[in-house]
Order: sequence, then C-alpha cells, then structure tokens
Amino acid sequence: MKGTLAVTGDATADRLLNTDPLALLIAMLLDQQIAIELAFIGPSRLAERLGGRLDAARIAEIDPEEFVAIVRTKPALHRFPASMAGRIQAMCRHLVDEYDGDAGAVWRRVRTAETLRARLEAIPGFGPEKVRIFTAVLAKRFGRRPSGWEDVAGVFADDQLRSVADLDSPDALAELRERRRALKAAGRSKAD
Repeated sequence: MKGTLAVTGDATADRLLNTDPLALLIAMLLDQQIAIELAFIGPSRLAERLGGRLDAARIAEIDPEEFVAIVRTKPALHRFPASMAGRIQAMCRHLVDEYDGDAGAVWRRVRTAETLRARLEAIPGFGPEKVRIFTAVLAKRFGRRPSGWEDVAGVFADDQLRSVADLDSPDALAELRERRRALKAAGRSKAD
C-alpha cells in the first residue's frame, strides 16, 4: 500500500498512514470532534506507545483499562480517550474476526464499491459519512477505485476540497480549514 496523504505535518506519521492500512483505519476512526491532523497523527503516537508497530490482534487483546491508559497518555489520542479506546479495540476485534487482523483485506481485491461499502459499514464506528469519505480517501489517495466508487463516495468524489481525501499537501490542509470556516459561517456542511 502506498498513498499520497499529507495531513499531519509530520513525515513519519504521514508515511505510516500511507503504508499501513491499520493506521489509516485508526486515523479515520479518530477523525471526529478533533482537528484532522490530530486524528491522523494518532496512529503514529499509538504505534510508539505500543513498541513501534500497530497490530490489530495485539490491540484487541490488551486489557481495556490498560488500553484506555495508553490512549489517554499525554498527548491523548483523542479528546474522549476512554470512548475512542473502546472504539479502536472494537474495530481491531472486528478486523481479527473478519479479516484475520489484516486491515488492508477490507478493500484489497474488492471489485465493486457496494462490497466496499458493506465492509466499511460493518466496521464498528464507521457511519455513513465516514464510509463515503474513506471510500474517497482510498480512491483519491491510494488509487483503489472499485466499480461505482463515485456513487458510494457521493460529493466526496468530486474535485472540491471537502475532506481528508483531498489532502495531498500542507497547503491543501490550510485551504480545507478555510473552506470549512466559510461553510460554517454560512450555515452549511462539508458536503455542500
């Protein structure tokens, strides 16, 4: 897996996102109610705290209280560390149960976007908007474009700067922030 995401401002963290499917899924899971770059640097920080690598089976097996402490360690991976620790572990359990711990198997060899949508929707913590955005991330940043991906991604498939799927440089992140400020001021959402 090799992608073109540039979101954290940290070369090591961006490299992990672009090469490790589990890191990418964890980042997407964390991407709510915090700044995009904080969500997407989270997997790198988690990997450091776990000895240098992410492993779905290992994360799923860690005692939940111990894992909350790992997520809560400053800087915390999320503003709601206990809730997100539970979600990360639930996602990792799902990946172990359904994909033998191989996060990339969620999208590898998927031919239709409907299959991809069903697989993503089954991941704990992935709601409809996250599924649309992640489908766009896979298509735009990783070249994974199963038949019909544009329909599943919806507006996130277009050329507008709307989400993490459109971030390929630090300038793009600054532009996205400005666009979101303007939309919020106008009472509109990122899907507008």
